[in-house]
Amino acid sequence: MISLVLTNRNRDLRIVKNCLVSLINQSDIDFELFLVDYGSEDDYLSELKLLVMTFPKIKLLCCPTMGQLWSKCRSINLALQKSTQPYFVVGDIDLVFHVSYINILKKLAHKKKVYYFQYGFLSEQESLKHKNFEAFDVDFKGSEHVTGNTMFPTEALRSVNGFDEFYQGWGAEDTDAHIRMQNSGLEVVFYEDEILVKHQWHPKAYRSIKSTSPYHSNLERINLEYMKLSQVTRRVKVNLDFAWGQITSDEAYIKLQYPTLTFQLTNSVLKTNAILAQFNNFHQEVVAIEITPISFFEKFKNYFKKVLGRKHQPYYKMEHLNNLLLEEIIKNYRNCPYSYTFDRRTNTIRLVINFAS
Repeated sequence: MISLVLTNRNRDLRIVKNCLVSLINQSDIDFELFLVDYGSEDDYLSELKLLVMTFPKIKLLCCPTMGQLWSKCRSINLALQKSTQPYFVVGDIDLVFHVSYINILKKLAHKKKVYYFQYGFLSEQESLKHKNFEAFDVDFKGSEHVTGNTMFPTEALRSVNGFDEFYQGWGAEDTDAHIRMQNSGLEVVFYEDEILVKHQWHPKAYRSIKSTSPYHSNLERINLEYMKLSQVTRRVKVNLDFAWGQITSDEAYIKLQYPTLTFQLTNSVLKTNAILAQFNNFHQEVVAIEITPISFFEKFKNYFKKVLGRKHQPYYKMEHLNNLLLEEIIKNYRNCPYSYTFDRRTNTIRLVINFAS
């Protein structure tokens, strides 16, 4: 009756294990369980696979998308495409679940209703303790704006092409799905009769300046404004120009190691705009691009040309250029296998993208 999907990338295995144990120990174990790993590092993934082997009920789907923006929506849609049950539940890998969670969901299940469930947030100290669900002391309760754990009628969610894969990084994708369910005529209900899920504390490492993983400094705010437009325009169906829930083959990602075209650029507005304009012409190539800022001497010389009113080169700040490249990928090439890093200590951007898949 129920399919449940959890999504993961490099989450602390202690947190993952706590989540899985709480599901395997449900009073009702008659449900389908997907764990989608979206781009964890190789060493971590090996350990995760060993952990999952101790839980034979779990269907593990692995995506070789390390070096790509996190896409919870694509991860969810992968499982949605494979779900065999009439109700589809989205959960978070950092949750622990009440022992009667599945049983209660089955009682609530309704073809015309979407239910989402109140979070109980645990403190950092409480999250480190070994307790059963009831014994964990909640630090604070989530409001109706926390929308990460939801039960959908499966066909209703499929009929609107699942979660909107424009959303990359973090923020607003769950609420967007709720809005579109309402726009399609379903009732969305916030369940707060009792806390059925508790959220384990964890740091947000992706925001660290030490990380070279893809990160767009304004993406969460863009996601929020995009979501508001879904509400204003009464949007129902999404992913109209892209295949949704699609995962490219491992072979397509292996090809990223063998670029057919390589470009080394500076942060020149003219050069970077030109390469972006050429993206649409790269149909069968694997393209590698490295971008570094101009030297201090060139920057100094260019500044004086500008002051003197002479012809000079416009340059992007590297952070702005990072955001520009990631937006281009999200809007137009998000289904292409790619690997992206921005090392803010050396101010170097590297992108390899497979346009041939």
